Amino acid sequence: MKLDHLAIAAETLDEGVAWAEERLGVTFESGGKHERYGTHNKLLGLAGSIYLEVIAIDPDVQCTVPRWFDLDNFSGPPRLINWICEPDVLDPMLKHGMERVPMQRGDLHWDMGVPLDGSLPMGGGFPTVLSWDTDVPPGVLLTPTRLVLEELTVRHPIADTISAELEGILADDRVRFRKDDEISLSARFRNRNKVVTL
Repeated sequence: MKLDHLAIAAETLDEGVAWAEERLGVTFESGGKHERYGTHNKLLGLAGSIYLEVIAIDPDVQCTVPRWFDLDNFSGPPRLINWICEPDVLDPMLKHGMERVPMQRGDLHWDMGVPLDGSLPMGGGFPTVLSWDTDVPPGVLLTPTRLVLEELTVRHPIADTISAELEGILADDRVRFRKDDEISLSARFRNRNKVVTL
């Protein structure tokens, strides 16, 4: 299983993009709309064919099901809330409430693991999983920037259990697990000589 992308949530897309661009010193590219879940996004290519996403509720799209990424319950300032991985085979990794959901945005097609209540697997401690149905997913399609992900830290009350569950499945030295009373994600990026943590 490999890391595909990281997601920043915000109350509005403009707010989230402004927040991320100010801290990272880069400009996000247009993304699109997810009609099924009433959301929209903008994207940023990172070094190594992964990417960063800012996602928010789209006020112009009605949604009749719980929105993914737990966005119905999101409030406060923009922040990193989700990490998304692509396993070699999707179904065995559909754990912690995730169900296979077919998705489409423009010409992009993929299957995503989404709990029916829209929540994040283990509150964001376990990765959301997907399977791209294309040879050129966004991590390849987006213009890469000089921004490099150096470390992703997952804080969770049972971080050791999550780490053990992913042992031998996720081989990525950038992903670290830390035990903490609160669930949170943080990512350290390098842009030339500048280091930024979100």
